[in-house]
Amino acid sequence: MKAAILQCDRVLEKFRPRFGDYPQMIERMFADAGYRNIEFDRFDCVAGDYPRDLQAYDFYITTGSKADAHGDESWVLQLIDFFRQLDQHRRKTVGICFGHQIMALALGGRVERAPQGWGIGIAVNRMVTYPDWMPDTAEDRPRELRLIVSHRDQVSLLPGQGETVIAESDFCPYFVVQWNAHFLSVQGHPEWQRDYARALMEDRRDLYSPEQIEAGLASLEQEPDNRLFTRWISAFVAT
Repeated sequence: MKAAILQCDRVLEKFRPRFGDYPQMIERMFADAGYRNIEFDRFDCVAGDYPRDLQAYDFYITTGSKADAHGDESWVLQLIDFFRQLDQHRRKTVGICFGHQIMALALGGRVERAPQGWGIGIAVNRMVTYPDWMPDTAEDRPRELRLIVSHRDQVSLLPGQGETVIAESDFCPYFVVQWNAHFLSVQGHPEWQRDYARALMEDRRDLYSPEQIEAGLASLEQEPDNRLFTRWISAFVAT
């Protein structure tokens, strides 16, 4: 199986020796969940680098980004247009965080600053539905989904084209969304490990209130459902 990683940002240079860059995190996410037969190619979307042949990959997956999905940077607008091409050609695509928001915009949704501010740490989300492609076991169909988050923007309006909300919370109503038969996205970071989230929060302390940082760091005592979500990705792209 071949996958294209659409890289939308880089890990801070001081953190790369310890944690690697974002594409490496995605590759490790699949390996840790037991999927070691995937061949990955990386494309730097910020530099305008994209696959020439959309049919060359079994699925596409994005990294996150500190950029505003709803901004007017030329590379962001190019990425939105690329997502529309992926949709037109019905290519299996998974959007992570920033990619979740790009997917919404490409399909006619809305993304805005969340009035409740930053979401950091591990977010606990209610499961709303279990799509047919999801493995039919108690382990794969929990009542709640726990994933690391780091965002102040989020999807605020769905386009109303038959999307399915899979997981939600009061803080983030559209946490996991299946947009159609080939687009799936999540506001969280199933590719991040807790040590990286902790290091990033400590580095960004000036962005958060004391209450936010305290709660965010404390939430990392929980185990995120990274392997669970990776199994979902695998099941989705295989359908």
